[in-house]
Amino acid sequence: MGGRPRPAAVPDSQARFDQRVYAAVARIPRGQLATYGQIAELIGAYGQARQVGWALRRLPLPSPVPWHRVVNAQGRISFTPSREGSDWIQAELLRVEGIPVDGEGRLPLAQHRWLAPS
Repeated sequence: MGGRPRPAAVPDSQARFDQRVYAAVARIPRGQLATYGQIAELIGAYGQARQVGWALRRLPLPSPVPWHRVVNAQGRISFTPSREGSDWIQAELLRVEGIPVDGEGRLPLAQHRWLAPS
């Protein structure tokens, strides 16, 4: 039985943070991208881009949350050894939405960046 390992139980404050991340990410429209830092700022957690990434890694797959639309500030897919294969999945999901991804995981962030309404 492959796939990601089950996450350990998370403290309430972490679970609340994760839910805020998931709600923000759920707002990203199809064919658009946001960065981890952008999501952190959107939920009032400035400077916590890494924690946003950890929250998204805790999502069970498949997920209705469009986690694949969140990339790093350099416009690249972030490879995570603990999620082996997720970078390939993310690239394919983005391509299906019309966002080109090159062999190095780079994408045209400037063209597809989501500008969240205030």
